Amino acid sequence: MHLIQIFLPLVGNKRDSSKRFAEVRDQLTTRFGGATLYRNAPAEGLWEDEGAVEKDVIIIAEVMAVELDQNWWADYRKELEHRFKQDEIVVRAVSMTRL
Repeated sequence: MHLIQIFLPLVGNKRDSSKRFAEVRDQLTTRFGGATLYRNAPAEGLWEDEGAVEKDVIIIAEVMAVELDQNWWADYRKELEHRFKQDEIVVRAVSMTRL
């Protein structure tokens, strides 16, 4: 079992962002049978880029999947980067045991 997390930026006006997040939630729910979006307490992401510290306010989407289709996730990440107008969106997967 794998836990896949997608770090989505909270960008643009709230109405537009809400629509984009709903689309992500619906797509993931359709494909994986469920999804969790941590929307009420956005996280703050910081990283260094060429000596400057960059900052994003992010919402994390998660799904659990028995199999990890890396090609599908790579394509979906590219789609999300285009949709959210980002140079890079982090998608990570960790192996997990369901208790």
